[in-house]
Amino acid sequence: MRLFIGIPLAAGVVEELAALRERLQSPSDGLRWSDPAGWHITLQFLGKTGAEQFACLVPALRRITFSPFAIQLDPPGFFDRAGVFFAGVRLSPQLVRLQELVVAATRPCGFIPEDRPYHPHITLARTKGGRSALTALKRRIGAVKPFSGFTADEFLLYESFPGPGGSRYEVRERLAESQK
Repeated sequence: MRLFIGIPLAAGVVEELAALRERLQSPSDGLRWSDPAGWHITLQFLGKTGAEQFACLVPALRRITFSPFAIQLDPPGFFDRAGVFFAGVRLSPQLVRLQELVVAATRPCGFIPEDRPYHPHITLARTKGGRSALTALKRRIGAVKPFSGFTADEFLLYESFPGPGGSRYEVRERLAESQK
């Protein structure tokens, strides 16, 4: 199975991002727009996971304790080299701490964290090939009103099922702050 750990978005935030997507998306834009049902804030991508690692992982994640904290989205941005259009997520000490706790919990199960700095975001679209689609999107994006914030009171262990139209995600485990 292919796994990752993330924070689900509040319904109101999903609606705001979906409205932005609706305004910007066109059939011939050269972008593969992500499904709002799959929008999340990744804490750690785990990748291919065997049964033994999974058996270690779930109890380790259940031991993580945290208090609910505010999440605030930043304006949309672009990872030009990767061909990604995203909504930014403001780093807060609480978000960074939860991400660090997740990485620490997964390490004994054999998962190796990325060596890049943590840059939380919500992927809205990817290019289908050429970067010209991002250039065109940058020209038409215009003003974007600030997104609402929300409270993170849980994180989820997701299984990813890649497909030709993008990945589909299923929740394997809910991990809430109330587990303290």
